[in-house]
Amino acid sequence: MASAFQERKLRGMFAAFDADGDGRLREEDFTALIARWSRLPAVAPGTELRARVESLLMEWWAALLEVGDADGDGTVDLGELLSLVDRLPLMVDAVTATADTVFDAVDANGDGRISPEEHRGLVETWNGRPVDMTGVFDLLDLNGDGHLSRAEFAALWRQFWISDDPAEPGNWLCGRIPEQ
Repeated sequence: MASAFQERKLRGMFAAFDADGDGRLREEDFTALIARWSRLPAVAPGTELRARVESLLMEWWAALLEVGDADGDGTVDLGELLSLVDRLPLMVDAVTATADTVFDAVDANGDGRISPEEHRGLVETWNGRPVDMTGVFDLLDLNGDGHLSRAEFAALWRQFWISDDPAEPGNWLCGRIPEQ
């Protein structure tokens, strides 16, 4: 079962996924998430990357529904999502594979690096609104070069989805961790 830390971290992600704010994830929430992602320059409708992002997000939805819809009502609530946390460490390859598509979507200028501004775009796209990102990128940029490489991003992505250690920087990848 999810630890208190993981619950705090994933509560914020759940809220970002839950586009209509009704406390239940539905296919429509993921369709809304695709629409938000389509606002990123590289993910414009009709592009190959748009198709990859749509496929990725709808695969996430299908997987969540398949293994998380414990009560069979066609939705996933926070408790059902949190029950999946124990499975994530067994799915490292699948979690890591999603990082490439997200990286490509966020790398707006296609230079193979994510800048602080591009990272802000990632977090605001997930959340569907501006968020306070003060100091967050500095926690992620361990080598201090001002960017995240594809390899750095993949490692941070894995930490975000799998880590139960509050000290790991990847926990900040999707923005500030909500307070209790």
